[in-house]
Amino acid sequence: MIQEFLSPLQLSLKIALVAGFVVIILGTVIGKLLSRKHFKGKVMIETALMLPLVLPPSVVGFLLIVIFGKHSLLGRAIEWVFQQPVIFTWWAAVIASVVVAFPLMYQSAKTGFQGVDYEIEDAARVDGASEWKVFFFISIPLASKAIVTGGVLSLARALGEFGATLMFAGNIPGETQTVPTAIYVAIDSGNMNLAWLWVISIVFLSFLMLLFVQLKQK
Repeated sequence: MIQEFLSPLQLSLKIALVAGFVVIILGTVIGKLLSRKHFKGKVMIETALMLPLVLPPSVVGFLLIVIFGKHSLLGRAIEWVFQQPVIFTWWAAVIASVVVAFPLMYQSAKTGFQGVDYEIEDAARVDGASEWKVFFFISIPLASKAIVTGGVLSLARALGEFGATLMFAGNIPGETQTVPTAIYVAIDSGNMNLAWLWVISIVFLSFLMLLFVQLKQK
């Protein structure tokens, strides 16, 4: 009973942490690149980046299967390198979580970087700082509040991902079964006690993360 309860919880935390790490890096870098750039097609690119936020999870899962499936060039390349397809592995759950959580991190980071005073960054450049030094030692510290907020919200979103994960990674106990999918199976099989334990756990973790964001913003 204990191991049956802990297995999906441990896997969910593992997937959320890995996905959160990837999302924070990608969201911060891309948010910075697009925060002040103006070029043709920028609106289209930003719309595409935000699209997973509004698409049904089943659509996201379907697109991931098409992109990483055995019939795609990327899917065959991954299978050739790793000697197995990415679909129905815990890495598939990580990819699904990254895709659905990325818009939250990107939007928050971009907003944070847009709020950084241009003159402070320019002063650092005048003093001889490279763009990377300006980014790491000026821009990120000044936008840290928004970056931390986006990171925590992305982590919470990755922890609660269900639809795309179910389609792309499946629901294999001990392999790809996360807390959301485990809750679905438990309710379907009538195991309400176990379902309640998972529900309480994920509500508690999500509450703590949102509480942290609220306190950080004050």
